Amino acid sequence: MPTQHILIVEDEPVTRTKLLGYFEAEGYRVSAVGTAAEMEKVLDKEDIQLVLLDINLPDNNGLLLTRELRSHSPIGIILVTGKTDDIDKIVGLEVGADDYVTKPFNPRELLARVRNILSRVNAVTAKDSTKAVYKFDGLEFDGPKRQVLGRDGSIIKLTRAEYELLMVFIRHPNQVLNRDRLMNKVTHRSWDPSDRTIDVLVMRLRKKLERDYKSPILLSTVHGEGYLFSGLTK
Repeated sequence: MPTQHILIVEDEPVTRTKLLGYFEAEGYRVSAVGTAAEMEKVLDKEDIQLVLLDINLPDNNGLLLTRELRSHSPIGIILVTGKTDDIDKIVGLEVGADDYVTKPFNPRELLARVRNILSRVNAVTAKDSTKAVYKFDGLEFDGPKRQVLGRDGSIIKLTRAEYELLMVFIRHPNQVLNRDRLMNKVTHRSWDPSDRTIDVLVMRLRKKLERDYKSPILLSTVHGEGYLFSGLTK
């Protein structure tokens, strides 16, 4: 029986009530609020593992809230948007969201995404417990802490999705990995040609790890095939 605590931040009362009832029926502990201010109060008092966050709230913007949350917390974040425009989705991933859904959404699909985000990091961490630290190109990646020690000694924090993508690359060094394989490993769903999730995550990793992200060496693009991680781990 799941014991994780989910926070639903949705200003539409009907949608909020439906989501609350659905996830409670699945055995989760659930809190539901309608504003960013209420969200902050819950986060201050409760140990929340995942937030379902509507992009369009009456008192703040979900994208700005995502950036703020991600700056200090590894909490799972799924953005909920009523727009079909890819811009919000791409920006959401860039500022640190783990996933997104578009209204109207299938509750079962949303449940599957919630379960994936809540469970996969623990599974990955357990699998790699025998080798927790990886070194490459002057960087030191600490798996359990989900952070990288930079070349200048600074701490580089990774979001949940960035961490999982980097782990996939580390397990398959010097291999070309296509987007479909990466998408399945990171989000557990198939890649669609119009979906830029993997491209956005790779760019975020490049900006954090490469000496010059505009001329990447660690994470290179193999045109027409996918991405190649050439960092020699040890």
